[in-house]
Parts: sequence; structure tokens; C-alpha cells
Amino acid sequence: MDVLIYLIPIALLLGALGLGAFLWSLRSGQYDDLEGAKWRILDDDDLPGK
Repeated sequence: MDVLIYLIPIALLLGALGLGAFLWSLRSGQYDDLEGAKWRILDDDDLPGK
């Protein structure tokens, strides 16, 4: 049971880091262009011979 003294703060810290990373990605615009990825798949800029 003594190990819970270490595991609970570590779990809370990792959860806070994950939440912080998610909020950072929202603020930096990672999810703004949801349509662009599907159109980039069809783009043929990397074809040899062009």
C-alpha cells in the first residue's frame, strides 16, 4: 500500500501532461483543417517523371 503514495501523484501528473498536450494542440490549430488530409492523399506531386 505504500507504493500508492508514489503511483497516484505520478498518474495525476501524467494525466495533467496529456490534458495539457491536448489543449496545446487545440490552441495551435492541429484540428483546423480536417478536409485537407483527404485531398492530399489524391495529390500526385511526388510522381516520377514530372
